[in-house]
Amino acid sequence: MAGKALPEQGLQKGTAPQDDAGLQDSLFSSENDNSLYFTYRGQSNTLEVRDLSYQVDLAAQVPWFEQLAQFKIPWLSRNSQDSRHLGIENLNFKVKSGQMLAIIGSSGCGRATLLDVITGRDHGGKIKSGQIWINGQPSTPQLVRKCVAHVRQHDQLLPNLTVRETLTFVAQMRLPRTFSQAQRDKQVEDVIAELRLRQCADTPVGNIYVRGVSGGERRRVSIGVQLLWNPGILILDEPTSGLDSFTAHNLVKTLSRLAKGNRLVLISLHQPRSDIFRLFDLVLLMTSGTTIYLGSAQHMVQYFTAIGYPCPRYSNPADFYVDLTSIDRRSHEQEMASRERAQSLAAMFREKVRDCDDFVWKAEGRELDVAGTHVESLTLAGDTDAFQTPSKLPGAVQQFTTLIRRQISNDFRDLPSLLILVTEACLLSLVIGFLYYNHGNIHLSLADSTALLFMIGALIPFNVILDVTSKCHSERAMLYHELEDGLYTVTPYFLAKILGELPEHCIYVVIYGVPIYWLANLRPGLLPFLLHFLVVWLVVFSCRVMALASAALLPTFHMSSFFCNAFYNSFYLTGGFMISLDNLWAVPSLISEISFLRWCFEGLMQIQFNGHQYTTQIGNLTLSIPGDVIVNAMGLNSQPLYAIYLILIGISGGFLLLYYVSLRFIKQKSRQDW
Repeated sequence: MAGKALPEQGLQKGTAPQDDAGLQDSLFSSENDNSLYFTYRGQSNTLEVRDLSYQVDLAAQVPWFEQLAQFKIPWLSRNSQDSRHLGIENLNFKVKSGQMLAIIGSSGCGRATLLDVITGRDHGGKIKSGQIWINGQPSTPQLVRKCVAHVRQHDQLLPNLTVRETLTFVAQMRLPRTFSQAQRDKQVEDVIAELRLRQCADTPVGNIYVRGVSGGERRRVSIGVQLLWNPGILILDEPTSGLDSFTAHNLVKTLSRLAKGNRLVLISLHQPRSDIFRLFDLVLLMTSGTTIYLGSAQHMVQYFTAIGYPCPRYSNPADFYVDLTSIDRRSHEQEMASRERAQSLAAMFREKVRDCDDFVWKAEGRELDVAGTHVESLTLAGDTDAFQTPSKLPGAVQQFTTLIRRQISNDFRDLPSLLILVTEACLLSLVIGFLYYNHGNIHLSLADSTALLFMIGALIPFNVILDVTSKCHSERAMLYHELEDGLYTVTPYFLAKILGELPEHCIYVVIYGVPIYWLANLRPGLLPFLLHFLVVWLVVFSCRVMALASAALLPTFHMSSFFCNAFYNSFYLTGGFMISLDNLWAVPSLISEISFLRWCFEGLMQIQFNGHQYTTQIGNLTLSIPGDVIVNAMGLNSQPLYAIYLILIGISGGFLLLYYVSLRFIKQKSRQDW
């Protein structure tokens, strides 16, 4: 790191030797094209924070289920004063279009808190004083959604879609409805060109399990998702986290180029390396929520040298000054000494910028070089376009069609999961079918026949529960962020999710249900087969929507699995096979009324036995028993067959309602978002 750091004199003058700069550009640029393909053509933007003090509530950031695990009552612990402290204190800054402001500092300095407050995503905290202004107006959720794009630290993308498809789906939902398809395609191509993603545009995005683009390219795709609607203010939380130094440099260079396209770029970083530090226009150094330095990156060494803290030669200024202002908690004495030093530096900076309107420290006799960048960027805003005037976004119908195409495309490209799904259904079907195969005209015993019919409805739903629950929780973080960004509303997503699951559901039921019926030599004929298949289809669908509802209702995969298993086991035991329905006491009897396994078993028994003579052999005697008598004796003729179909549809409808209400009123945070 020291070998590539800039000397102190070079940073103070704000220039580097020409040959060194040229060498560094050739080394760290994946494409030597510095042209701007996608400039912001709206009005210039300003982001101003005035005297902001924000109180963080640590208890509100701990999920309720973890508080219960610690034997704490959630609503009582949130009222505790011990969990509250000032995360931001008397913070001021002002940034304009054409500038890139980097917020740096040690862990716990308030970087993430500041971004959450600016983007209106404060989790349980409270603004004690001050205000945030966007374009001269007090910040509101509507204004933030209109002007600000927030790129989060973790990439939340569907792994099986290509880069171009990912951006195209977002363009369908985020660009104004007045845009033609040709305009949307051009917007996507411009973003791909701007972010230097041409070489991987047709490569799947991928994730840690699916091979796809590199980490840096995936991060640029996340930026492209937000850049598509051409926001004037772009905020990024730890964009270089998890990237190697070469990729991180190229990414920040891309952000610098975006800022020159008449955008306001605000990023948070931990400790950027020296060649990344050179790319910043403004730097905000924070510790414990207070400002230690706000000014040009090229003047930072000069400022600290003037107050008695020169940066050692060949050291990275960002590393040195972040370490200088960090709170050392190894001992009480060291913590007090580091806090006093940080408070002294913060007070000294406030004194120096007391008379500055923009709260930015400027070297004596110098103006910020970024002003020139800002003026030049305004010349790029020649023509106006659809983003300057308020335009209606695509309606619910277009959101629905886009979401269902996206889901089906992603699901059917997940070949390993599809193969496992098909193999699982096929093996289970063949195992059960061959177990009862080759009986010819000899009827199975009554016990064997009833066991077969119960297994057909009871075995397969359990596998569906695990598959659907795990898939929903893997997509939960992306769903939360997209709903929070206003990319679509709950109703189109709900309908697209339900209908998008149907092709996979139908394939699964066909592969499972058809072989069993003929291998086990069940009641011959097309009509009995279709009635039998419809009952199996409905019970598997009921189980699928129960899993969807539990995944939306509960915050973790383990809690959702427990919820589903508890319901499934209750339905299994009260299904009419383990114990006669007539022998159930009050509570199990009530559970059996909503047990889709009970109604599936009852329906299959009626289809197999009602209206059909059942022949059985006892010793040398051959007895012929009406099937209705057998079904009545087991208490499985309580409702006619058509009513059983309606009951299964009603149970599915109840779980669908629970799923919709959970999506509508419960924030779909994943575990990492608490």
